Amino acid sequence: MNPIDSTGGAGGSTSYIDQLKALQEKQRVDRGDAGEKVTGQTDLNQEDFLSLLTKQLANQDPFKPVDNEQMIAQMASFATVDGIGKMNEQFGLLNAAMTSSQALQASSLVGQDVLVKGNDGFKNALGGIAGMMKLPQAINDVVVRIMSEKGELLRTFNTGPKSAGDHRLEWDGKDQNGNALPEGNYAMNASTNVAGKPQNLEMSTYANVNSVLLGNGDGNVMLNIAGYTSPIKLSEVLEVGKVNLNNANKN
Repeated sequence: MNPIDSTGGAGGSTSYIDQLKALQEKQRVDRGDAGEKVTGQTDLNQEDFLSLLTKQLANQDPFKPVDNEQMIAQMASFATVDGIGKMNEQFGLLNAAMTSSQALQASSLVGQDVLVKGNDGFKNALGGIAGMMKLPQAINDVVVRIMSEKGELLRTFNTGPKSAGDHRLEWDGKDQNGNALPEGNYAMNASTNVAGKPQNLEMSTYANVNSVLLGNGDGNVMLNIAGYTSPIKLSEVLEVGKVNLNNANKN
């Protein structure tokens, strides 16, 4: 057993709190140097502290008794640290419960379409892609370009005059000649002229939710959506609904 000083008081001896911390640190260093797997209890708890404090009182020097204020301060300090540790543990359990609750609620999104920022979308075999564009002001016309994953221009169409705000865009999944394009990922870019200068517009696209994940222990609920190689956070979803992409407007 590692020795701990049994004397105390104001005579320059180290407090039990400091001795406990030093002993714990030494145990950690020893475990790291040995590289051995440690089983059982690895940290001293409140019960150990009270046991050691009792030994301190029983073996104290009668000419240098433990100072009452110092003893009370040590006990209060340890109780505070122990309480914070338990509170952190409870917060961890609460966070896990909240994450599970969010995931349960988010499971209702499976099969639904969600709107997320970006101009990339997934087209199924029969449908097209729908999205939203944000206009900073009223404009005379918007040019929409459909691009392949390789950056090839496949389709161009115009929307005509639009007011400021959010406007829905739909592409029927066909190229410039009216031929249906295969299933896959495509980009829908929208641009206009503002004060005589070309400007790309902020875009969001709809995608179908395939599954729900609990994340990586960070409290985030993640969604696997069609066409995305990585899951997105539930907090990144702008809108939830069911978009009939099989009957997109003939644009």
